[in-house]
This record gives sequence, structure tokens and C-alpha cells, in this order.
Amino acid sequence: MSQTLSQHIPAPLTAAVETALQQTFGTSGVSDIVPLAGGLSAAPVFKIVVNDQPYVLKLDKAASFSPNLKLAADAGIAPPLHYHDTANGVSISGFVNNKPVRTVFGPERLPQELAAMIKAIHSVPYQAGNNDLRETIDGIIAGFRKSNILSGPVFDECFSNYDSIRSKYPWNDQEKVFSHNDMNPSNVLCDGERIWIIDWDVSSLNDRYIDLANAANFFVYSEEQEKAFLDTYFDGATDDYKLARFYIMRQVGRIIYSMLMFQLAAKGKPEDHVHNPEMEGITVREFGAQMGAGKISLATYEGQLMYGKALLNEAVHQMRTPRFATALAIIG
Repeated sequence: MSQTLSQHIPAPLTAAVETALQQTFGTSGVSDIVPLAGGLSAAPVFKIVVNDQPYVLKLDKAASFSPNLKLAADAGIAPPLHYHDTANGVSISGFVNNKPVRTVFGPERLPQELAAMIKAIHSVPYQAGNNDLRETIDGIIAGFRKSNILSGPVFDECFSNYDSIRSKYPWNDQEKVFSHNDMNPSNVLCDGERIWIIDWDVSSLNDRYIDLANAANFFVYSEEQEKAFLDTYFDGATDDYKLARFYIMRQVGRIIYSMLMFQLAAKGKPEDHVHNPEMEGITVREFGAQMGAGKISLATYEGQLMYGKALLNEAVHQMRTPRFATALAIIG
């Protein structure tokens, strides 16, 4: 193995990576390797260059290394899969030279393009075990409460509203679909012509509205975009019940991501540092403006804590509206 590669590959996986490279390219030499980041998965991911061509090398020795990556690649949803060793947790995929998806499609086309891609994901035949979404959310919230990261009236209001959702949402709906479960911007790539979805480690059979809600929370900003997004997905058959479930799940998605951001922040908290409990005035819009201006980053403790607060505040704000009460009544 080249010195460039050996500096990044954990020793226990050296032989497996050498085998992957030899079987895929006929050589174990790489001319460059760069770590990549993004998504809920903590698995090491690298951009490698072999024979002057870029590829993605992913390592996940955990037993949960996802075979769903092959399903998505075979369906043309994920980039082409060149090598897939589930026993050792090594995969080599095509590299997408990512261009800003919002710029490529613009606000007029992006909702439809995303909805069409999500519809394609949900159309993939999938028979594996069911993901208990309610149980997953309960575990995330319980973990947050146990950690004592933050607390206060905003959190109490949020969890009280979630209790109402928990008692009324149709969690046992039998119409489960193959779901990505982490439709955040790091996993939505664009080559300038089309969208590719990466990082399938948390994919499972799930409620279709979790992908719709998560994607909308990151990419859909107006009622017009929401209508285009849902009408594309549902072939124009969007009704009040579907709108209600979608809107409720958007708040659930915000709660989930806020909890995950707080957990990340807690792990990266400087020693002896006390979390700032202030929640007032921290919005998704303000966070986006600061990140766009380069004043804050999601790779830092401060960025993760602020984003978690912004998402939670947005969920609480939405759950104070008449639309939330109406949606709860419809699904209940």
C-alpha cells in the first residue's frame, strides 16, 4: 500500500482496502486521498484518485454496514458502486464533482427535482426489517434529557407538543417504504445535471413522510414550493390529510436534527465549558446568514450548538401556529 494511503487507513482494514483496490483497479496505488465529511454516519469516507480518476472510498467495520448502498446504486439513485465488501465494510463508489444544487436548479425546479428523486427512492422494492420511528425518536429525546445538555421552558414546550404528536400520529401505518432517513444537504449532491443521494447507512423501511419532511426542511421555503414539491411526489393528488402528515413530520424532523446537533456539540464541548442556555432570538434564518458569511461552521462546537437551538426554536414556533393545531386534528 502506498504511503499516501497508509497514513489514513486503520491498520485492521489495510488488507481489505488493498484487496478492494486490486480487484477494482488492478493496483493498490492511489495518487491522492482526501477525507470527506457529512451525514449521520461516523464512518470514515475519502476521496481517492486512482489512474487520474476520482472515487469515493468508504470504511465501516461496524456490523451495520449498509447493503442498501447497492440497492440505491443499482436503482441509479446513488453514484455507481464499483466495489462492495459488506464483510469488511469497504466500498468504492463513483465521485460526484458536487455543484450547488440550489444554483443548478433554482427555486423554480428544485422542489420538483427533489420530490422526483424521493419518489424514486421510495419506489425501490425493499423487504428488510421495519424501522420503529416512534421508538427511535423516543430514544433520541430520552438520551438528550439524560445528558442534561440544555433545558428550560422552550424545551418543555417542545416536548409537550411532541407528546401530542406522539399520541395522534399514525405510527403504525402499513404503507412503509424504502427510506434514506437523512436527507440533509451533505447527502444531496448534484453533478450539474441531476441529483445523486449518498450515505445510506441509516436507510431502512420507514414512514414516507420522514424523507419528504427532512428534504423540505432544508430545501423548501414557501407555500408555492411546498405545493410543487408535494404535487410532484403525489402526482397532483395532495389532499388535506397528506398535507397535515407532512407538516407534522416537518416538526418531528426538526426536533430529531436539533437533538442530534446538541449531541454533537456535547461531544465537542471544550473542557470545563458551560453551555450557553440562551434560546431567545436564535433562528434558522439567522444561523444560515452567519454560516453563509463564514462567521460560523457546523464543524465547530459553537455552530452545532447554535444550529440545534435554531432548529428547536423553529419547531416550537411552528407548533404554536393554527396550522399545527389543525394538522393535529386532521391526523387524530
